[in-house]
Amino acid sequence: MDLDEEVVAELRTRLRRAEGQVHAVESMLAEGRECRDIVTQLSAATKALEQVGFRLLASGLTYCVQHPEEAAESGYPLDEVQRLFTKLA
Repeated sequence: MDLDEEVVAELRTRLRRAEGQVHAVESMLAEGRECRDIVTQLSAATKALEQVGFRLLASGLTYCVQHPEEAAESGYPLDEVQRLFTKLA
């Protein structure tokens, strides 16, 4: 499945942000920070990763609807992408 370059750039930016949040969690643990602060940061990282997944699959669904034959030929028929979407939900 071909992903738009802008989508890939957006996803990479979101992943770097999530990476920073995970690193912050590790630092907070090392510093002995309060549990509630760590959980808040961990929640933000989790949400950031979920958003990457949903954005990726939304782009995939769009591609499948616009190019059903090409998507199916590359191993991504619409029903498969829908199954992947429900894995994240």
